[in-house]
Amino acid sequence: MIISSNCVVTLHYSLNDEQGKQVDASHASEPLVYLHGTSSLLPGLEEAIAGHRAGDDFKVTVQPEQGYGVSNPELIHHVPLEAFSEVNKLEVGMQFELESTEGHGEQFMVTAIEGDQVTVDANHSLAGKILHFEVRIETVRAATDKEIDAGYAQQ
Repeated sequence: MIISSNCVVTLHYSLNDEQGKQVDASHASEPLVYLHGTSSLLPGLEEAIAGHRAGDDFKVTVQPEQGYGVSNPELIHHVPLEAFSEVNKLEVGMQFELESTEGHGEQFMVTAIEGDQVTVDANHSLAGKILHFEVRIETVRAATDKEIDAGYAQQ
């Protein structure tokens, strides 16, 4: 079966950044299962998977615009160091989550500490990055009516 909308796809993948460093992979855990055509994956990855079938191995490069987006400078802020007074030892690379005024969890990363100012970035850590995937399609099947109605694969 060729992958198209309303197919349930099971796959393994590895994701490397621009320097070739592995960022994520499914091989050490369960494969990824999703309903194709529901925007469950990054747009560039889902587009590249379309037309493949079970047993296919392939590589795909996803540009930022089709991945986690370009880095938005409006999501980078400078805050006073005192805002982190409850943190034992603040370091670059630390990640935090705050509740937004709408009640959503907003994640950000500390990207710089200079004097009494801390730079935080709420962009996704892979925003602005070119992503390199290696994919192996394990299985492909037609989605059930229940899965189509729900908008996701049910295992």
